[in-house]
Amino acid sequence: MDLRWEILAPYAKLFVTGTWMTVQLTVIALVFGLMAGLMIGLVTAQPQQGLKQLLRWLFKAYAGFFRGTPLFVQILLVHFAFMPVLINPSDGLLVSGEAARELRQEHGAFLSGVLALTLNAAAYISEIVRAGIESIPKGQIEAGKALNLKPWEIFRFVILKPALKAIYPALTSQFILLMLSSAVVSVISADDLTSVAANLQSQTFRSFEIYIVVTAIYLALALSFSALFKLIYQRVLNYPDRR
Repeated sequence: MDLRWEILAPYAKLFVTGTWMTVQLTVIALVFGLMAGLMIGLVTAQPQQGLKQLLRWLFKAYAGFFRGTPLFVQILLVHFAFMPVLINPSDGLLVSGEAARELRQEHGAFLSGVLALTLNAAAYISEIVRAGIESIPKGQIEAGKALNLKPWEIFRFVILKPALKAIYPALTSQFILLMLSSAVVSVISADDLTSVAANLQSQTFRSFEIYIVVTAIYLALALSFSALFKLIYQRVLNYPDRR
């Protein structure tokens, strides 16, 4: 096989731009997904009554939907169904008028990708958080009450801290999976790394070289984030478990 790596040299900036877009999509989706997932996980982990019970069922239905359908379908649904309702020049719920038209033209695919990835990540993170909270022995909570700790102190020191340590490996794995899954946003023409690769392949017809480079970049990103998460664990969560 005749490999011609020099053909890719003029497109190095495009690879950098696509990589940066992939990182932005992943980080933003993770931040918002983590906040939403934490809230949903807290609600679904506690037995509720009345209106709170209804809210718990709705959150469980939401998590079941996004965990039970392909991310590919979710991105198309968000881009072609949700975003036109939220951002529309005529009657958008969030943005309308000329601002909506410019926003859709310049950042529409990026916003759709972020929203779809956030909704997907929140569904998985909520189940991780719920499982972590439910893993805390009830005896520890009763001990906190016996020590006359306030509810927020029980939540922070007795529930949240041990649960975070327990779920941290699953959260980091979910982050890596989210980054790799972000390649699907290329179907809505978001300028991520996979989309850049597809465009270059159609211009140069050098599929092997292009996708070898893309594979190496994704692998480097995954290893880099894994090392970062390991460092965070060692600095913040590496304490004795006395349960």
